[in-house]
Amino acid sequence: MLKTLDWYILKRFLGTYLFSNILIITIIIIFDISEKIDNFIYAPLSEVVFDHYLNFVPYFLNRLSPMFTFIAVIFFTSRLAARYETVAILSSGISYRRFLRPYMIGAAMIALGSLYISHFVIPKANRTRQAFEDKYINNSYQSRETNIHRQVAKGVIIYMESFNNLDKTGYKFTLEKMNNGAMSYMLCADNITWDSIKQLWRTGNYYERFIPDLSRINTKQLSVGDTNEYKEKLVFGASKEITIDFSPKDMGRVESKVEIMTYPELKTFISKEREKGSNGIERFEVENYNRTATPFSTFILTIIGVCLSSRKIRGGIGMHLALGLLLAASYVLFQQVSSIFAINGMLGPLIAVWLPNFIYGGIAFYLYRTAQK
Repeated sequence: MLKTLDWYILKRFLGTYLFSNILIITIIIIFDISEKIDNFIYAPLSEVVFDHYLNFVPYFLNRLSPMFTFIAVIFFTSRLAARYETVAILSSGISYRRFLRPYMIGAAMIALGSLYISHFVIPKANRTRQAFEDKYINNSYQSRETNIHRQVAKGVIIYMESFNNLDKTGYKFTLEKMNNGAMSYMLCADNITWDSIKQLWRTGNYYERFIPDLSRINTKQLSVGDTNEYKEKLVFGASKEITIDFSPKDMGRVESKVEIMTYPELKTFISKEREKGSNGIERFEVENYNRTATPFSTFILTIIGVCLSSRKIRGGIGMHLALGLLLAASYVLFQQVSSIFAINGMLGPLIAVWLPNFIYGGIAFYLYRTAQK
């Protein structure tokens, strides 16, 4: 049952949180418009507003939500301390844990909303936002990936020296099929182009190798004429249509693919890529874990913010904000560094994503134990 104190703190905490969101996102939008004004000239106003900014705002608000929460806690609690309200509350016999309860309720509301938005709402919004950006802003984007290896199915491996996303063409293409650890088929082509109408690939200037499984041949039972059936066959041609579980969208920017998948889609994608033996799935695993770990950090930053700002110190709100922002910035930096370690294979994705929360959770516990009560 929420009491007067709970409502007093909760309303001002959430009110300050919403105010900081509106203030900061307004600044971000102004800078974004000034940066992209040349592109927006060619886009209808309705698309700029509804396709871009209507999906742009939730994306950035959710990404920066823990930081906004931290700023709101520091700002509001510092004002309480400056007016000696925290002293009056704690002197009246209310424990520090009881004092933290409305903050934790507010943090839970923000964290749960962020958790749902991260897994289900933002990915769908990103599809519309990225479609707009690809149409009006990123139209000159080119894939620079080279030496591309993919396992597109069990025992089916493709290789391309390079890929041009503008004309959907790969160069120096090779497809290999493996059977019981041995190669059974190979196709090599100078280039391979995507046919968007038939939804398949068309090779140019190719040759095929059909390799028999010599391990199953009983040489004692073969006659001289039978051995011709087990010789390698070569087929040459100018063009050939092939169908494989691979399309130009798989060559899109990794960040784009990560951001547009909901939680079930991302889990299915990771499972499928792991079965294929694909490389680089760490980035997708990091994103998946981040969508849960980042909302959880709201609780940690809220506790740190309250413990830092509930004590009246010389310098007032300015000192509290400076200390708080320094600590929050170090948290964000640590989070980014640990994620890079995971993507590069130096740390497990689960450990890398949750490590900042464990470390700063320890800092929050220490500040709570040493806070002025």
